[in-house]
Amino acid sequence: MSDKNIFRTKFDVATIVLIPACIGINYIGKLFAAALKLPLWLDSIGTCIGACLGGPVIGGICGAANNLIYGLTTGDSITLIYALTSLFIGFFVGIMARCGFMKSFGKAILTSLVAAAAAIVVSTPLNIIFWGGQTGNVWGDAVFAAAQAASLPLWLSSLADEIIVDVPDKIITLILVYIILKALPDKLTTLYEEGDRIERLD
Repeated sequence: MSDKNIFRTKFDVATIVLIPACIGINYIGKLFAAALKLPLWLDSIGTCIGACLGGPVIGGICGAANNLIYGLTTGDSITLIYALTSLFIGFFVGIMARCGFMKSFGKAILTSLVAAAAAIVVSTPLNIIFWGGQTGNVWGDAVFAAAQAASLPLWLSSLADEIIVDVPDKIITLILVYIILKALPDKLTTLYEEGDRIERLD
């Protein structure tokens, strides 16, 4: 697929319906993880579905919009700041999907590692700037505290905090997304095929 087609975006009825649906999935996932105090975020499932179906631009929109809506409706200011992280997760997952990296389980795992890397690279500096290096996740911050107690540098403690949460979170997220996409009927997925070439998700 050409670079032009990778970033091509259709804003038709199917896509307009897809965006709020994906934001809703993200919202519910984050509420679920927060309520149970899970060592995961679970707030990128909808973002990745949107990215795989609609492409990197739609993925970025779904991710950033979810953080803004969640933060404004729950008063969670931390979530607002990480809209940038969610935007990049959706963007890179969309690129991977357009390049065929959601066609098999193994490739989906590779996509999850790219998503995790995007989250870690963007979020770690934000953690240091705004929250003293912590993520706000109970489990991850326990790792941060242990690293600081061991006199590790702040940046390394913050990086460990982010890795311990983001890597398993993105692996689980993309496995779920892969399963969901495989289960979708062809009549639905064909609505999101872009360009003149048909790129199948399965």
